[in-house]
Amino acid sequence: MSRTALALRSVYFVLGGEATAAAEIQRLPADAFVFDLEFFTPPAEKVRAREQVCAAVKGGGFGPRQLAIRVNPLTTRWGYDDLTAAAISGANAVLLPKVDGGDAVRDAEQVLLGSGAPDDIAIWCMMETPRGVLNAAQIAAASPRVRVFVMGVMDLTGELGAGAPRDRTPVLTSLGLCLLAARAAGVAIVDGVHLDRDDQSGLLRACSQGRDLGFDGKIVRYPEQIDAANRMFSSTEEELATARKIIEVDKAAQARGEALVPGDPVESRRAVEIYGAVLAREEAIRKIHFRS
Repeated sequence: MSRTALALRSVYFVLGGEATAAAEIQRLPADAFVFDLEFFTPPAEKVRAREQVCAAVKGGGFGPRQLAIRVNPLTTRWGYDDLTAAAISGANAVLLPKVDGGDAVRDAEQVLLGSGAPDDIAIWCMMETPRGVLNAAQIAAASPRVRVFVMGVMDLTGELGAGAPRDRTPVLTSLGLCLLAARAAGVAIVDGVHLDRDDQSGLLRACSQGRDLGFDGKIVRYPEQIDAANRMFSSTEEELATARKIIEVDKAAQARGEALVPGDPVESRRAVEIYGAVLAREEAIRKIHFRS
């Protein structure tokens, strides 16, 4: 089960310079928002974008939805100041780019701790390099603050020197390795972006594949992609009914001093964790005040 049940069906990326339109962004029905200080923010605009993003986050109005700030790497001249600003911005999480190993997580955590970050601030990790994929288990276990993996499929494809076929064959191994590491550590995981704004059928195909693989949701870059992600990564009524039934049966079995699966307490516990996670995730979605 995830360390924290999160609603992450649609994770909308807001470029740093767009943060001034916070009122418009708040109306979007995305489950979570990432304010991005790294990608598509020219060096001359980095400081201003940081100020705008932190002001938008501090201004509130996003309800119970998750807010993360993607910082620049600590190896750049903006990374340290990004982290110290994000630490006290009110964001739920910082998203670290191009995480190659556990040290990157621990280094960022030390900066957050030294900057007055709240105890519950989380660390999300962009998984977008071959080294990062190979070290996924190490990254997931680097700190209890690691709550979410976010797949950077476009950068990963480029680093692999691969093509971009419709079925995403070149990155399936990487997706699988990160999924395994995330699930083993109880970390949520979000699939990468579909960049073609006009390709709705391709978006639906990618969402369907992502859900079948086991992802919790998808990065979305455009407002018209949000509804598809919300629908495709929602549990069906049948799935929810099954989960509720399993939990009810387990409670009844416990009242009798028995295991859900007779004679197999380990398998019983696994079943309860799996179906309990389904219900916890649904409850997190419902708390956002809409149900797509």
